[in-house]
Amino acid sequence: MSKRHRPRRGSLAFSPRKRARSETCRIKREEIAEGRKIQGFVGYKAGMTHLVLTDNIPHSMTKGMEISVPATIIETPPIRVEGFRLYKKTHYGMKPVTEVWTGTGVEAENGGNLDKIASIIESSGGDGFESALSLRMIISTLPETVSGVPKKKHDIMEIKMSGELEKDLEYAREVFGKEIRAKDILKEGDFVDVTAVTRGKGTQGPVKRWGVMIQNAKAKRSGRGRHVGCIGAWKPRRVRWRIPQLGQTGYQQRTEYNKRVLKIGENGEEITPKGGFLNYGIVRNDYILLKGSVPGPKKRLVRISHSIRPHPESRKPEIIYIYKESQQGC
Repeated sequence: MSKRHRPRRGSLAFSPRKRARSETCRIKREEIAEGRKIQGFVGYKAGMTHLVLTDNIPHSMTKGMEISVPATIIETPPIRVEGFRLYKKTHYGMKPVTEVWTGTGVEAENGGNLDKIASIIESSGGDGFESALSLRMIISTLPETVSGVPKKKHDIMEIKMSGELEKDLEYAREVFGKEIRAKDILKEGDFVDVTAVTRGKGTQGPVKRWGVMIQNAKAKRSGRGRHVGCIGAWKPRRVRWRIPQLGQTGYQQRTEYNKRVLKIGENGEEITPKGGFLNYGIVRNDYILLKGSVPGPKKRLVRISHSIRPHPESRKPEIIYIYKESQQGC
């Protein structure tokens, strides 16, 4: 008898599937997109719509044709540069050396606090220690400027920079204590990676959580059909962690790659439907239109990073129409 091919249901790559510690995601990847002053931006998910554009992606089957594509609106208020942190690479990972934060007075306005970091970099030259140093930006969001997000506390996080210390230090003096907008970091046509905490669904069974098959009619005579057929061998006398079981579903940090930036705008009225987005409201700040879906529900914090995987050539899309009808009845 031939062997039946039955791949396992559900990936074990994300185990254990438990709730995320915080909605402020941490990006731990070591890859850096070249030619970028900082590696990403932050926004809040407002909702979805669809638009009509001319396909200008090379080698596409619909190149030159008008196509309808789904899009996600992310409201991107300015981020404030709160400080910088200097790291060094050791055998035990990246360890902080020193950090500076914004303050008050002329010294802070002129970026004088960064002299502390500059002196450490200069003193480390020539001994191979400088190549192990990296500078990261500490930023905070401004949720009080977003009408759809009922949050007062600022989210503080780190963003990697270009990896070249001299250029990073020069750019740090320019933006120290100032605000950065999305159009300063991204441009239309770019491909980005989005990271967010997915929608939480609570405790669910193995069928919904892992995608196992529902048992047939004969097996359901016992009154149970939504469970695994076997939970393991006789020995060892325990249930292994690879067996699909019920538990926490959703509310986990996930990253989706190569999302195309369709539009970067400053006037939220251009994309806000009549009456505002359902369960969100009116977009009043800068916004970004991304092709496709984004993890998480509305009002969720979304981290946008420059793409690190191969992607098509970056070209500015030719948008013809954006759907703006009211969604209150949906």
